[in-house]
Amino acid sequence: MSLVNKTILITGGTGSFGKKFVEIALRYHKPKVIRIYSRDELKQSEMAKEFPRSRGVRYFIGDVRDKERLNRAMKGVDIVIHAAALKQVPSCEYNPLETIKTNIIGTANVIEAAIDNDVERAIFVSTDKAVNPVNLYGATKLCAERLFIQGNSYVGEKGTKLSCTRYGNVLGSRGSVVPIFLEQKKQGVITITDKEMTRFWITLEEGVNFVIDCLKRMKGGEIFIPKVPSMKIVDLAEVIAPQAKKKIIGIRPGEKINEILLTDEEAPHTKEFKDYFVIEPQYPFWKSNIRGGKKLSKNFKYTSDNKKQWLAKKDIKKLLKSYLTATTG
Repeated sequence: MSLVNKTILITGGTGSFGKKFVEIALRYHKPKVIRIYSRDELKQSEMAKEFPRSRGVRYFIGDVRDKERLNRAMKGVDIVIHAAALKQVPSCEYNPLETIKTNIIGTANVIEAAIDNDVERAIFVSTDKAVNPVNLYGATKLCAERLFIQGNSYVGEKGTKLSCTRYGNVLGSRGSVVPIFLEQKKQGVITITDKEMTRFWITLEEGVNFVIDCLKRMKGGEIFIPKVPSMKIVDLAEVIAPQAKKKIIGIRPGEKINEILLTDEEAPHTKEFKDYFVIEPQYPFWKSNIRGGKKLSKNFKYTSDNKKQWLAKKDIKKLLKSYLTATTG
């Protein structure tokens, strides 16, 4: 499936992902129009300065909690990318009902609006926090994944196709550790929760391109997982601020030492390709016609503490240099 001449709607489109998606889509994929759907009029106003209506971008004020507004915004849409969510772990823990309304009920609204408007394809942007979740944010993302996958049973073989992508931390995105470390560097003290902590890392551009590739590959029902490197947080801190004092503050509530993108329970119905994995659904609607790939070995799991995929400090430096160049122009 090509994005050329397609009408695309992105929920939460003023976020880091949405802005990078618009940049890449307009440059390389020539969609007919991109609709940005989000709650924040200020962010939309700022984004419109870079991507005005004359470039084929339209802005819709709306909340994923509002199904009627979603239904109106999706009329004539070919592709939906669902990226809207409450994401900050402490905030989600403190406001659990609000998190459920946005991340779970809001996702159900997106699915129903997409089906009711005969959207061709809808894809959900998930996270490693959804795997064996230990906090409310991860639990709501797990529920959202399940809703998206099972949504295919409501449409049959010729209706809307719904799939998910799942990947780790995005380098430099809002709330990520890189901007925090850069700010702390100015004070001479870097706070680290645990010296053994590891995380998956993917650049914003890589994340966007992966979603675009998955839109082309998806049959409806899959969870796509990219093969991405991981790093030790202490190595990242050392690269960013080698002269700063490193202060261990202890693991925060709802936080893991290591992250996981693919569990050993999911492995038996997963196919491995060169650059990604595909988790196939275990529901009656699924008729596997994915060509190629190989089955995973028993007890396989994909975790951030796998030393075979760790980034060395020199690799972290390259990533950081690329990020700083992109953010400072």
